[in-house]
Amino acid sequence: MLKKGSKLNSILTGTCPRCQNESMYVESNPYNLTTVLKMHETCGHCGLRYQLEPSFFYGAMYVSYGVNVAIGIAAFVIAYVFLHLNLKISFAAIVGSLVVLYPLVLRISRNIYINMFVSYEPSKK
Repeated sequence: MLKKGSKLNSILTGTCPRCQNESMYVESNPYNLTTVLKMHETCGHCGLRYQLEPSFFYGAMYVSYGVNVAIGIAAFVIAYVFLHLNLKISFAAIVGSLVVLYPLVLRISRNIYINMFVSYEPSKK
């Protein structure tokens, strides 16, 4: 499932979508908020330029919206349906989960977005 060459591997690990040998991010810890979105200009292994065009990652905002909606629905269902908490606490669970997962969502959204446009090329190993 997470074999090298799969989109899921590149999305979850944050590696270059073309060669999957090197991380796209300068800092591996997404909770370091000063560098959460700081990326290398190019892949040091295959030379892929991550910013495919000016303002390329603005499109990741739409992906981020979808991921946040999924997290919010999941948090509500877990809190309200499975844990039988009242409505106010269930909505607080949504807000809490979105705040805690915000840095991860930022990176995952960028990873998903760039993987929509760049495919794995085994020859770039």
